[in-house]
Amino acid sequence: MTEPAAQPSGAVWLTREGLNQLLGALRAQGYEVIGPRLGEGAIIYDRIQTIEDLPAGWTEEQEAGRYRLRRRQDDALFGYNLGPQSWKKFLHPPVLRLFAAEKNNGEFRILPPDGESPRYAFVGVRACELAAIAVQDRVLLGDQFVEPNYEARRKELFIVAVQCTRAAPTCFCSSMGTGPQVQGGADLVLTELSEGFVARAASARGAEVLAAIERRPASAEECRQAEEAVAAAAAQIVRRLDTRDLVRRLYEACESPHWDDVARRCLACTNCTMVCPTCFCTTVEDTSTVTGDRAERWRKWDSCFTESFSYIHGGSVRTSVRSRYRQWLTHKLASWVDQFDMFGCVGCGRCITWCPAGIDLTEEVKKLLAPV
Repeated sequence: MTEPAAQPSGAVWLTREGLNQLLGALRAQGYEVIGPRLGEGAIIYDRIQTIEDLPAGWTEEQEAGRYRLRRRQDDALFGYNLGPQSWKKFLHPPVLRLFAAEKNNGEFRILPPDGESPRYAFVGVRACELAAIAVQDRVLLGDQFVEPNYEARRKELFIVAVQCTRAAPTCFCSSMGTGPQVQGGADLVLTELSEGFVARAASARGAEVLAAIERRPASAEECRQAEEAVAAAAAQIVRRLDTRDLVRRLYEACESPHWDDVARRCLACTNCTMVCPTCFCTTVEDTSTVTGDRAERWRKWDSCFTESFSYIHGGSVRTSVRSRYRQWLTHKLASWVDQFDMFGCVGCGRCITWCPAGIDLTEEVKKLLAPV
């Protein structure tokens, strides 16, 4: 059989067995492979060994305040959109011990961290999630002070991106310029078709791994089908957020009465910030033993929706739900731009899906900016 001619893009064709070999090659290089799998009534990110761990034939139904798993008509491995978890869970973990200290025979010493930082390979990263990692890079690595724990996990990270071939009703990545097509930030990029994957290396490390597994040049027809699949996902996006001059317009809406309407519905439950792939706020807790011979400092995710988060000497400065929701939304879409020259939202839609009150960021912005 004559092999199809190689495409100018360098795209190759991987069978499912080829993907299995890819996972094995990453493990052989010492990576802890993290990918999608079924768990807790959702599609979550966890350790995987082979393609048997992937959610074959599963997808989800998403809308404001609603998420349900359902079976697909085929056995696609990446035929879903996004679950409640983001990759931030691994790079900027929700609970992290910063250090411990011990006192022994009158001698006080600081203990080193436990072991080395994990060496991760993420499999199944979507375009909006790549954008979210880039946002976290800007916040935690690209400013005056570098967050060392994030830096240690990030520098060895290997990313296998998967193009979106369907969109959820809650997606609005096209409004934020973050998807659905992968633009950069990955080592390998896969597009799933019915019989396998069109794959291309996007870095030298990606090319090295790809060269170690079974593959053949992708045909022109396979490349065309891959492009059409991504274009179909873009056409399915129905939610929109008008970002034109958004920073100024949101600041001008800071006293809008609509904030009170949102506050009447918002539970201040913190769900939106916990599922957000870019939120980075934390608090620090110190603990000690009863005997006083050991102390530990822990960093934990926190949220601007908790009253204690804005505690300054004497009390909280944001005591109302109205003020806390306004802080969250205007930071994401306005003051984040002032701080970091980019939006803090990538349009993944998780905050819409996982809000128990079904509050939709895109709709609230429209109402806030609507002429009175």
